[in-house]
Amino acid sequence: MSSKLVRVLCLMCVVLALAGCGKKGAPTAPAGEPDTYPRTYPSE
Repeated sequence: MSSKLVRVLCLMCVVLALAGCGKKGAPTAPAGEPDTYPRTYPSE
């Protein structure tokens, strides 16, 4: 394989790995639980 192809494949692997780590959205409470997000720190 040529070095250019190896670089492109490595770059694509890094991009896909970073894309898989993205946040999907704000946290939400499970069904039946009160929604307490976002809360201030410290919670008392």
